[in-house]
Amino acid sequence: MCGGVYYQDKGQDVRIYFPNPKAMLPVNTRQNNIVLLPWGRRKEQTGKLPLGGWARLDSIYSGRWDRWFPKPVKLPIKSFMEKDIVGKSHWFDIGSGQCIQGLVARDGYEQRVYVVTITPELVDAVHDRWPRILMNCGDLL
Repeated sequence: MCGGVYYQDKGQDVRIYFPNPKAMLPVNTRQNNIVLLPWGRRKEQTGKLPLGGWARLDSIYSGRWDRWFPKPVKLPIKSFMEKDIVGKSHWFDIGSGQCIQGLVARDGYEQRVYVVTITPELVDAVHDRWPRILMNCGDLL
């Protein structure tokens, strides 16, 4: 499901994991600037946006996110982390020109970004959700 990410912010390498309540993700704006937004919401955090850090693509299409004015965004992430069935972390690189799809949700002044997930195409995939990788993202990094 993408429990951690690696990206660069102003030339600095950043490796962040979702359980960290201060986790931020880079979002590419329409002006081609990168801004950092809070990655999802945890139980101990105030707000009305959904708990968790992920949004299933099928739930977006079915309208479950409509009340939070969802906006699709591109996340210029270099790699993401998944754990296998025994809890060992594995990092997966994002190819050149690719990025992860995100969703920015808002409620009043609260705004958070969620990683969009899909059902993996591999029959023997360890997880039932996988980040949606977009092609032709250009040079976002």
